[in-house]
Formats: sequence, structure tokens, C-alpha cells
Amino acid sequence: MPASKEILEVGGREVAISNPGKTFFPRTGHTKLELVRYYLAVADGALRGVRARPMALKRYVNGAEGEFFFQKRAPKSRPEWIDTVELSFPSGRTAEEIVVNDAAQLAWVINLGCIDLNPHPVRADDLEHPDELRVDLDPVRGIPWSQVREVALATRAALEDFGLVGWPKTSGSRGFHIYCRIEQRWSFTEVRRAAVALAREVERRVPELASSKWWKEERHGVFLDYNQNAKDRTIASAYSLRPTPDARASTPVTWDEVADVEPEAFTIDTVPERTAAMGDPSEGIDGAAGSIEALLELADKDEAAGLEDAPWPPHFAKQEGEAPRVQPSKRKSGAGRGKRSGSVPPPAPGQSSGPTGRRRTTMPLIEIARAATETEALDGLERWKARHPDVWPQLAAADVLIDSMRGRSKTWTRIRLNLKNVPEADRPAQEALEVNYDPSEEWKSR
Repeated sequence: MPASKEILEVGGREVAISNPGKTFFPRTGHTKLELVRYYLAVADGALRGVRARPMALKRYVNGAEGEFFFQKRAPKSRPEWIDTVELSFPSGRTAEEIVVNDAAQLAWVINLGCIDLNPHPVRADDLEHPDELRVDLDPVRGIPWSQVREVALATRAALEDFGLVGWPKTSGSRGFHIYCRIEQRWSFTEVRRAAVALAREVERRVPELASSKWWKEERHGVFLDYNQNAKDRTIASAYSLRPTPDARASTPVTWDEVADVEPEAFTIDTVPERTAAMGDPSEGIDGAAGSIEALLELADKDEAAGLEDAPWPPHFAKQEGEAPRVQPSKRKSGAGRGKRSGSVPPPAPGQSSGPTGRRRTTMPLIEIARAATETEALDGLERWKARHPDVWPQLAAADVLIDSMRGRSKTWTRIRLNLKNVPEADRPAQEALEVNYDPSEEWKSR
């Protein structure tokens, strides 16, 4: 029978690993203990990405293919050598979050079932002034990886023109990350404002490749997600493993590598060998803190030219100067003020709300799935495609709307389709959902 606990000595401390033989990556066979040993092998780089930062715990207690949940509050039962700090959120709530400063604390967090690490862009000694501007390149479904690399290189050039050094890494998933260390002088709102200006600048430089548009119906190519710089947002940090079938890692690379980099090259098996051979490409990041003043000046110019603040995430309070937080297809036109354009799409059979809830839209939307996991939702989409083989080829990549929806402690996935490119006579009606997950059932039953 496999051992139920294994004690590791890490930095002079004993760290208990529970269920060390439990399989965490079923497709590759990697166990929980191998997950811990991976992080210890890349600890120098991993700690560089999380050290002294409050961290939300994203726990996969049943492995990479099981459900996960977010835990903001530090477990009450923890060793006395685990550091914490009290963090406040836009909702007004507070939570005592874990702060990782050494390899033993890192191993302890991984033992909780954390596959990836999700630190905030602030240090524990100053929670109101980020020291990191984060560029998250998020490609629309169907966009080739080569285009992501092109946008990454265009972003590097823009950052350099505005006096910042970008440190690139693969996300370990579909996208790409570029981090910039910045001086701890600006608020979250100001850092986000700089990120909006950067996103718009990159879009101006490569308009056919990149997008700064928040609403999915307006996006194309690679979206620069400026809202990852809003308070309470976190991104998987450097050397984080991701819950992919092949156990990929979010891996720092050199700019010389970006033009040819392939994300599948970096896994739980290959990254320790890579770092042992070449070190950490982001080793100098902490010594490269820059200023966002030039980007803030660009933001002022954009505002003077008539560009409003870009939309914030939905759970944030309405901000001064923010553009209408309504999808363009649902807005009332000036000429038609007082008249309500569009219609509310019908819900799927058995549902009380449809693809847009109670909101009107001018777009012909249908809902395909509400699922606990993205995999389940995509499986449902495949079934829909099989039933509608003549419709699917008429949809553009941007017509497939895959939304990660926030629940109380976990996310779930919704898939909708925009049928605007399908002739009206050929548009399928709203059918029963392929997957019908109700995120409220879990907490209602408690």
C-alpha cells in the first residue's frame, strides 16, 4: 500500500507530503510527490515569481483533471513558519493570504494541491502599489500560435519605446505573458491605466494581429488583457505547472527564443533540465524596475483624443470616465434613445435565462453549454458541431464565445455562438444545452 505521508527536509524544515503517490496528472502518470519535487528543482526561479507576494490558492485536490477551487484565506491549520498578510479586496472584504518566501513554504503550498501559483502583483510590505505591470496575451480561439509570438514581439518593441523592460514567458496554456517590474509608486488604477494605453498602442501598431477590445464580439486576433492589472487579479507565475494533459509549465524564455518558441516544449520533465543547463532567463527581473510615466502620458493623449477608459471587470464598481459597461450590440444609439433595439434571445429549454440573461442584443446568439469544466463544455460543443455540419464552417473564430464564469469559490465555463455570419434562414434555433451545470447547486446544498 502506498505511503500516506512522506517527510521532506527542505531548507532545514520538515515538510509533510500527504498522499505522495497520488496521481496528479493521469495522462503522464506524475504523482503529487513528483509535483513537489518539480517545484523544488526550479525553486530559485519559482520563488523569484512569488516571493513576498500574497497568493490566492488554486487547489486541485483531485489532480489536474479534477475540479479546482480558489481559497483566498490561509488554512487555519498551518505550521508556525508559514507567512501571511491581510489583503483587502474591491468588495470590501479582507482575507489573510499565504505569502511564500522560501522553498519549504513553497513545498507546503504545493502539498495543498496547488498545481499553479497565483500571486498578486504587490509585495506584502506595500499592498497598495504594484511592483509589476503584467501583459497577458490571450488569443481568440482558432488564432495560430505564430500570431501570438508576433504580437509578443510587437509588445516588446512598444514597451522599450516607453522605457520599460519586458520579461517574456509562456503561459503554459494558450497564451503568452510579459512581465515588467515597475517602481512601487503607482496605484492599481494607475497601473491598469498604463496597461490600457499599452494595449491600445500595440493594437495601433499591428491592427490586423492584436486587439485591445474588452468585449468578445469586438475582438480579433490576440487580445491584450489589460484588466489583469486590476486589483484582485492574479496570473499563473513563472515556472507554474498548468493542469494540462502533458503537465506544461509557464516558462521564462529569452527574447531570442520567442520567434521560434513552442509551449509544448516546456513540461514537468523538461523544465528542470533546462534550468539546470541554462539558468533562469528572468534572473535579472528584480533589478530592472522601471517607470510607467511615459505610458500614463500616452493614456492622457488617448483621453484627450476622445478615448474613454476601457471597461472594467463586471464585479468592479463603475469607474469615473469609464466607457459604458455594455456590449456594443446591446447599447442604445443616440438617435434611438428611448427606444430599445434588439431583443432578448430565448433561453434553452428548461432554463430561466438565455445567452444574455435579461439583456437585449442585436446579435443572433445561442447558448451551447454551461459546464463545470472547460473540457466538458468543449465536448458539448463538439456534439453540437456534429449535428450542424453545414453551419460550423460559416462561423469565424471570434463567433465562438467561451466564457470563464466566476462562481463563489471556483470558475465554470459557458459557451455561446454568434450566428451573425450564418444566413438567417440557416440559423439553428436555440436547443437544449449540451451540458447543463448549475453553479448554485453546490452552495445551495451546504
